Amino acid sequence: MENERQDSVVRAITDDGSFRVVALRTTDTVRSIVAAQRVKGDEARWLGELVTGTILVRETMAPDLRVQGVLQSAIGRDSLIADSHPDGGARALVQRTRGGSLVLGDGAVLQVTRTLPRGSAHKGVVRVTSGGVSASLMAYLQESEQVASAIAVCTVMDGDEVVAAGGYLVQLLPELGEGQLAVMTARLEDFPPMETLLRDDATTPATLLAELLYLMPYAVVGTGAVRYQCRCDSQRLRATLGTLPPQELESLIAEGKDLEIECDYCHVEYRFPVAELRSLLAVD
Repeated sequence: MENERQDSVVRAITDDGSFRVVALRTTDTVRSIVAAQRVKGDEARWLGELVTGTILVRETMAPDLRVQGVLQSAIGRDSLIADSHPDGGARALVQRTRGGSLVLGDGAVLQVTRTLPRGSAHKGVVRVTSGGVSASLMAYLQESEQVASAIAVCTVMDGDEVVAAGGYLVQLLPELGEGQLAVMTARLEDFPPMETLLRDDATTPATLLAELLYLMPYAVVGTGAVRYQCRCDSQRLRATLGTLPPQELESLIAEGKDLEIECDYCHVEYRFPVAELRSLLAVD
């Protein structure tokens, strides 16, 4: 039996075709990402919410494809980037250009990019609203995807420590009637805040789903694991080095030192000896 305290996602649809609901736990994933990116405070909270929200969008709009979410600061070009893949792996990156902290406020934007089956991309950009990441994700789905939904994502912090993270998405489907809409609207208005739910050790994606759809018959249509996973590896980096122009490789070799490359996502360091660089230059 799957450990209910592990990060996971559950997707369901009501029997009458009124709602699609996705609920997930991302505590361990967010905790690992925040540690890898060495962020604290509000930046850690926003990064966790962006990661959770990006996974929710992928699970709803493109479960078999990659989705990337970007929060760009209202000041400068600082940004938070979340990357969600169909195998359940997620990673994130903090990009700073001015040495300060990310500022969300007037002028900040949320960009969501999802891949399409033939490799092209669908990109949507919305202004970050006063409701934060949750409200901005709802605006994105409404404006860019024409999908009416309710989203709640949350990162619970204790100082600079991630205590819990997760969220849910309720999507309104074409079969929705006025009666069902009124019931769900009232339920969401009275629903406990995500922070309260996440602080309860009994809350899992399955229990969250059951509470959202209380007395509404539904079927679970998908489940999956969620985890922190960087996509870097030495073979991929070596292949990238092999695409460099010969003069650039010659310049690196002339320095007479091993080439050290650190992954921005996980900060793992890769070392390529001069002899290996010479072998890349020898490849036709």
